[in-house]
Amino acid sequence: MVEITVGGKIMNGVVKINNLGMKYHSMNGEISTLKNINLTVKKGEFLSIVGPSGCGKSTLLSLIAGLIFPTSGNIEVGSKAVYGTSKKVGYMLQKDHLFEWRNILQNVLLGPEIRGTLTTKTRKYALKLLDTYGLDEFKDKYPSQLSGGMRQRVALIRTLVTKPEILLLDEAFSALDYQTRLVVSEDIYKIIKRENKTAILVTHDIAESISMADRVIVLSKRPATIKKSFEIMLTCESRTPMSSRKAPEFAKYFNEIWKELDIHV
Repeated sequence: MVEITVGGKIMNGVVKINNLGMKYHSMNGEISTLKNINLTVKKGEFLSIVGPSGCGKSTLLSLIAGLIFPTSGNIEVGSKAVYGTSKKVGYMLQKDHLFEWRNILQNVLLGPEIRGTLTTKTRKYALKLLDTYGLDEFKDKYPSQLSGGMRQRVALIRTLVTKPEILLLDEAFSALDYQTRLVVSEDIYKIIKRENKTAILVTHDIAESISMADRVIVLSKRPATIKKSFEIMLTCESRTPMSSRKAPEFAKYFNEIWKELDIHV
């Protein structure tokens, strides 16, 4: 396990990225996407990543997940270098990708089925998660019978049932309308904190990044480097995405991150 020190206190780092670089080859030549990315994510931390469109935010998540491999540098999850996919990492995408011909319980159990780890114990755990997060009565329903927000909760539970240590959220709420997005981000934040997971969220929504994260990383234009890191300290009696938006410091963080993004409209 990687260890880092914050204010004299030793914290465990579950993800460590060292001098990471990524280049693609295209018909028009070589394209550099990421350059000299150095980042440590603490155990239990909720990290948000923002940056200009096309700068490589989703590419960074794919690299952490081991779906693709870097051109230079390396990534460690726990104490092991990433050379492929890992059971320690769960990936939640923009679309829920639920199979319409499978009921909700069958969708949630898809991961263990594919891995060959589906047992009575796993099934009981899946049923417990559905019950805990208000979906037990829908376990025999089909995705088309659920709202968009409920489908995203199912997608998260499908990820959680494999018991990953780290959750990667790639624009996980952007397919929802604004009101539903606020409610779902609230629900999923509470689930992640209750399950004590480390989470990395990629989003283009500055307000969303601040409201959910302990820390926000701003990436530069491509080839992306880490331009600035913001520790989010909000005056909230009980921290949730909705209460965060009401905190007096919220607008200050928003303006500072917007300035760092340097987006011209």
